[in-house]
Amino acid sequence: MVPTVPYGSWQSPIDAALAASHDGRPEYIGVVGDEVWWTEPRPTEGGRRALVRRRADGAEESVLPSPWNVRSRVIEYGGQPWAGAAREGSGPLVVFVHFPDQRLYAYEPDAPGAEPRPLTPVSAVGGGLRWVDPQLWPARGAAGEVWCVLEEFTGEAPTDVRRVIAAVPLDGSAAEDRGAVRELSDDRHRFVTGPRVSPDGRQAAWIAWDHPRMPWDGTLVMLGEIADDGPFEDMRTVAGDTDESVAQVEWAPDGSLLFVSDLGNWWELYRATTPGESLPGVVAGTGLCAGRAEEFGGPLWKIGLRWFHPLDNGLIAVIHGAGPTTLGILDPETGELVDAAGPWTEWAATLAVDGSRVIGVAASPRSAYEIVELDTFTGHTRVIGSAHDDPVDPAYYPEPQIRTFVGPDSRDIHAHIYPPHNPDHIAPGDELPPYVVWAHGGPTGRAPLVLDLEIAYFTSRGIGVAEVNYGGSAGYGREYRNRLREQWGVVDVEDCAAVALSLAEEGTADPGRIAIRGGSAGGWTAATSLATTDVYACGTIIFPILDLAGWATDETHDFESQYLESLVGPIGEYPDRYRDRSPVHHAERITAPFLLLQGLDDVICPPVQCERFLERMAGRGIPHAYIAFEGEGHGFRMADTMTRALEAELSLYAQTFGIDRADVPRLELNK
Repeated sequence: MVPTVPYGSWQSPIDAALAASHDGRPEYIGVVGDEVWWTEPRPTEGGRRALVRRRADGAEESVLPSPWNVRSRVIEYGGQPWAGAAREGSGPLVVFVHFPDQRLYAYEPDAPGAEPRPLTPVSAVGGGLRWVDPQLWPARGAAGEVWCVLEEFTGEAPTDVRRVIAAVPLDGSAAEDRGAVRELSDDRHRFVTGPRVSPDGRQAAWIAWDHPRMPWDGTLVMLGEIADDGPFEDMRTVAGDTDESVAQVEWAPDGSLLFVSDLGNWWELYRATTPGESLPGVVAGTGLCAGRAEEFGGPLWKIGLRWFHPLDNGLIAVIHGAGPTTLGILDPETGELVDAAGPWTEWAATLAVDGSRVIGVAASPRSAYEIVELDTFTGHTRVIGSAHDDPVDPAYYPEPQIRTFVGPDSRDIHAHIYPPHNPDHIAPGDELPPYVVWAHGGPTGRAPLVLDLEIAYFTSRGIGVAEVNYGGSAGYGREYRNRLREQWGVVDVEDCAAVALSLAEEGTADPGRIAIRGGSAGGWTAATSLATTDVYACGTIIFPILDLAGWATDETHDFESQYLESLVGPIGEYPDRYRDRSPVHHAERITAPFLLLQGLDDVICPPVQCERFLERMAGRGIPHAYIAFEGEGHGFRMADTMTRALEAELSLYAQTFGIDRADVPRLELNK
């Protein structure tokens, strides 16, 4: 007989260490010869990113041993950090970015005794020289080149930075001499992606944008003629606009230019057509998937993300969906779209193609992210790498519900609801469960519908989770994203509260035991919710933004330094908003206990914001705890950090909700 135990008191085999060891996902798929390569997290190895190869016989192995860490810091969120090529008779060559020094390295993993050799110099200015989105061109120059984005700091301020497309010689001559780096584009634009070279090798296309726009606000597709030596020639805009977001651009095998644009509300796929006489140099686009009311792209938070990939036969592999996503094969001539079979509900924005094979990274509510291959000839899909292996009986996994709630002004709010679930326990019939509302980061992001052991950590203990894709989230069209324009701290807070109150009103959640948690922008929403509503009994605030005026004036990195122009409004025009919405200025309104978690190396949401906030909370008698982690930046990556953070969060809820849990260290709450 299954025992009756109060919600929140259930015993679970999913402990914090287990959840931490499975955090993160594979990224940045590529094909090198007949092998598939990708990066994947190593939480127990100091949080490094390993480069992994799947050999032709199916064996997986790391290309580089610890402590090599394949990860770029360009725009701080990074992007594609490696490129590889097979060379007949001499094995593969890989070029990669090493996280600690951000240098480009070249490595021949199959050469006896070979070690990674640096290709770029170290700069002592600001954050130094950084590189991302590399592409190998072994036929160019005496020894070949790698073309990529160069991010160069020119001063000590986080906004003293320039970015260009550059060519780095593979002979290592630039390792000590910055002058050996050949700049291919000028720095007329603040941000650029890596170049995509036309099949005939004559043109390069890339995406560019400028402050104060973010890449989901307005971007341009640039085109340049490739010269034998020197920079691109005749550089011009061929698509995009200040109010149109182009998220990806690629060349089709026939030489046509393909791009994803949200001109019609949804990110959709277009083929560029011949420039018209009335708009010299600007192309129009022919829609290839219009009218489907779903996304074929997403927010460009990292450089080199891929939502589509042309195949040699003219078809196009696409990741698409409204909310949950799937992999499909699009016939651009007929518009026919055939989806891959399988259980996956979320495909990451990375794709590779090898002949008739399409390789991606996918997950489902019952499986973590894994490497999946689609054979477009047969339609067969299979897992070929980083295969999900249940660390516990899947009976302990939660069963998500995809729901749409009604918020203020009758607006739709999308959410994933994870009720408490554990096969070993049932709750008393007259008890309602506690819930935690999760606010995702970004805020231009969304919560994916996938197995997350952090969620299972709580649901298997009898605490429900509600992931809210509040107004402003990606995945539901530009109009839904634009709900947050100048309304950050209002719409996101209202939508999270509306979901929480709806769960309480319908009898799903205990109205007196609802918490809120979030990281980064989600940390802002959590803190602001505690300061402006009485919905929540407590909150977990993770590497947050707490002071808008500070964040708008050199307390963050260049990429997001003017993000608040659209989220809140120009600070020169609306200074009162920056004060009125900031939790740091309304500490007296916070009456609920909270946990504050912060990485001391975070340059995106720096510790000074937490310190300023805690000064305002001192002596107010509100139970709270602050845990700062050395060596952690924006997003925790080390297993020990994530374990401690999860256990502290559970202890906060147990103490606040009146739950007896002696199996986790008690969080000491100060007043």
